Amino acid sequence: MAKEERERIIIPDENGDENLFEVLFKFDVDSTGKSYMVTIPVASSEEEEDSDEVEVFPFRYEENEDEDDLALFPLETDEEWEIVEEMLNTFDDEDFGKEQS
Repeated sequence: MAKEERERIIIPDENGDENLFEVLFKFDVDSTGKSYMVTIPVASSEEEEDSDEVEVFPFRYEENEDEDDLALFPLETDEEWEIVEEMLNTFDDEDFGKEQS
């Protein structure tokens, strides 16, 4: 089975070093009007097949005028974490179901 290509983005860390991440999924929350994305480091995604656990990095994001430019914001509230966790569980269930087919 061919592995599907995921969107990749570069996220600088606090030292200004650039890190490559794959976007697992994006979603919007209609009730708040906010958009979120869940990412994993590319190094982790390449090792994913050997491990059942991968560290994910969720962000709230806003698209800027330039369509290739995103503003990322860390999750700030427990409510945001709960929303992302619920979506991650849904994503994981769907992904697991595909592997079993």
